[in-house]
Amino acid sequence: LMVVVIDPRRTATCDIADLHLAIRPGMDHRLFNGLLAYLAQHEKGDQEFIGQHTEGLEAALAEAQSQSQDLAALAEVCGLSLAQLQQFYALFARCDKVLSVFSQGMNQWSYGTDKNNSLINCHLFTGRIGKPGSGPFSFTGQPNAMGGREVGGLANQLAAHMNLDDPAHRQLVEDFWQAPRLAEREGLKAVDLFRAVEAGKVKAVWVMATNPAVSLPDADAVRRALASCEFLVVSDCMRSTDTSQYAQVRLPALTWGERSGMVTNSERCISRQRPFLEGPGEARPDWWIVTEVARRMGFSTAFDYQTAQQIFREHAALSAEQNHGSRAFDLSALTAISDTDYESFAPAQWPLTSKQPGGTPRLFGDGRFYTPNGRARFIPVPAHAPANATDNDYPLAMNSGRIRDQWHTMTRTGKSPRLSGHRVEPFVSLHPQDAFQAGVSEGALATVTSRWGSIVVRARLTDTQQPGTVFLPMHWNDQYASKSYADALANPNTDPLSGQPEFKHTPVRLEPYQARWYGFLLSRRRLPMEHVSYWACARGNGLWRYEIAGAELPGEWPSWSREILCQAAEKVEWIEYYDKAQNRYRAARLENGRLESCLF
Repeated sequence: LMVVVIDPRRTATCDIADLHLAIRPGMDHRLFNGLLAYLAQHEKGDQEFIGQHTEGLEAALAEAQSQSQDLAALAEVCGLSLAQLQQFYALFARCDKVLSVFSQGMNQWSYGTDKNNSLINCHLFTGRIGKPGSGPFSFTGQPNAMGGREVGGLANQLAAHMNLDDPAHRQLVEDFWQAPRLAEREGLKAVDLFRAVEAGKVKAVWVMATNPAVSLPDADAVRRALASCEFLVVSDCMRSTDTSQYAQVRLPALTWGERSGMVTNSERCISRQRPFLEGPGEARPDWWIVTEVARRMGFSTAFDYQTAQQIFREHAALSAEQNHGSRAFDLSALTAISDTDYESFAPAQWPLTSKQPGGTPRLFGDGRFYTPNGRARFIPVPAHAPANATDNDYPLAMNSGRIRDQWHTMTRTGKSPRLSGHRVEPFVSLHPQDAFQAGVSEGALATVTSRWGSIVVRARLTDTQQPGTVFLPMHWNDQYASKSYADALANPNTDPLSGQPEFKHTPVRLEPYQARWYGFLLSRRRLPMEHVSYWACARGNGLWRYEIAGAELPGEWPSWSREILCQAAEKVEWIEYYDKAQNRYRAARLENGRLESCLF
């Protein structure tokens, strides 16, 4: 087994790699276009597979070859050595089984769809798709992202993998649901939606199970839109999020572990999700909330569901409607599933049909693809560049993403002491060379600024970061830090097809944050932080840890500390130490003889 990691950063994944290609940000498609040209030059194509099962190779290959005539020049474009490029190409060409696992590093670009196309082209050319140990494999970023797509959870989709821009699909869904006023054109994807809200074109929004005030690019503009929205409804399993603070109506929803239904993972495997916790308070499943709202809007006949099983049977029936093998997503074997069989359902991969009621572990093994003529399509991929180039004002390319122990915007993982102990505050990773030029030192606070916003985070210097690039985690929010949410910086350019924002490349600059003092405090309770310029908090076992800093020195430390730490208690004692020469202050607050909080 050979493992190749393609990533501008050196991450923990590289520890298992035989080869790490620290590619220049945004150049994946150039790398794979070059690979396609290399494979053709060395006659590594599966000619039988290409001839019988694909179309469009000539145009795709001509585009790839026009960008890859000189391997040394291509290596320089990709930020690699010629030896690295040749080694990778030779490995791909030599190995019969190649599994290409990709995720947001490929997707989150203004040309992310074409990046993925460039990789898929290489697998089609070599026939390495639909075979054991081979194929392009997308690791999605959500636990039920595949399920969301199956039910039409995007603005350009219909349910059951049908397309909104296909008149036949629209007619099928209209007839099935008796919905004569079905939309005829796609709606607004997330970034465009909140632009329309801010412009007053969209006046009502229902946000379910997401936190756009933190997770969308140009997040300050999103917050302005949320604040101006005439009617904002938020369904969430958490009471307080950065988004819910703008809501006129908040609806308490069940979360994983509390609700019953089906989920689908990245390999098309449908699994029965069973609750193991009682739902708290008035929290209800999303399907129940939607059903009750629809009934009150006058659609009680269409929304007469009493159980999740009823909804699933309808979902399966729609997937089977006029399908006959024309669409990959097909649950026709489950259209009449009984309540008993639903409860005991064992994981299975769709399609689930009368011919394959147990599921389909592998697609495309017969060389048939879900296009009108059954052939896979090669797609020519132009030589794109990031939507915004770095310059003298913004010389560093920001990449935002996840860290190991947090998930999305920390609305739930931020509550875990164990997870929060991994990284206790927001940070920016940068190369020591860039830190020196910016005048930023290890462990100091730094202001990071783009054309769209500005935040303050802790500087972490590392040679695992390429010179000219920085990395910021996307998780922190106003619940756990003063303004440190990375997507305030992120540019709002998107892929024209997927709508994915270009989270992986935003030009930024760094400057030292001029703090007059630094400190930290430990407390058994959450504390208001009105008296500090910078703060970040993390949950610990039985305590909260705060990193703090101030732009101005307090006039008197004892009074200042009491403003921060005080609360009503029967018996309070203070232990304090102040070194005036070094300007160092320490304080401990005791309640009834027990340490309640301490400040350094």
